Amino acid sequence: MSFFDWKRMRILTVGFNDEYVKELEKELEKYFICIVDNAKDMYDATNFTDFRHYELVIIVDEGIKFSLERYVNEVKKKKSETKIIILTANIMAQSSFFDLGVDDVVCNHCDHPDLIAARVLSNMRHLFGTHVNIEKLVIDIANKKIEYDEKIVSLNGKTFDILAYLALRKQRVFSKDEIINALWEEPEYVSDNTVEVAINQIRKRLKSILGFQVIHTVRRRGYKFSY
Repeated sequence: MSFFDWKRMRILTVGFNDEYVKELEKELEKYFICIVDNAKDMYDATNFTDFRHYELVIIVDEGIKFSLERYVNEVKKKKSETKIIILTANIMAQSSFFDLGVDDVVCNHCDHPDLIAARVLSNMRHLFGTHVNIEKLVIDIANKKIEYDEKIVSLNGKTFDILAYLALRKQRVFSKDEIINALWEEPEYVSDNTVEVAINQIRKRLKSILGFQVIHTVRRRGYKFSY
């Protein structure tokens, strides 16, 4: 299992044709597990980001600055941590894109999905990891194992995935909606109760071994991992 095998995130591509997205997805899967949605244009992208949460948005520059500026503002307002990468053939426009608040600009390599995937890796590297080690607690993400003071904690399926997802982003608060969007292919068909049940299972299982909680509720906002 490679260094990036467990990493999971949801990505939105905007302005790509379907064949290119398939090629890009193949390249991205060399680094991590991802769910990729494809929007035809900026208007279509708004429909996606209105209802789903993304950790990364990759946009092909269409030369319409006003639409791009408005969309970038909407995405960042909804979730400031969302990274935005612009692909453009206009080298001279790089500084103006950064002025809009995007995180990266890729020029001249738009026809090479392998290079775009490598740029994604560079931007999202802060989220990658195969282990979370905090004092006596070890979460082995690659092998889906949890140990505390050499005692094994059994968690499987989505319960483990939720714990790992929060632990890799410790101290950040995630709503139920954000967790569902990140970990389920079709989040529209998953209820908030599914997350609540999983969180309760994590708390019960870990507290029986650790004697304290690591998943905390932040009122009216969601959950965070805090050790």
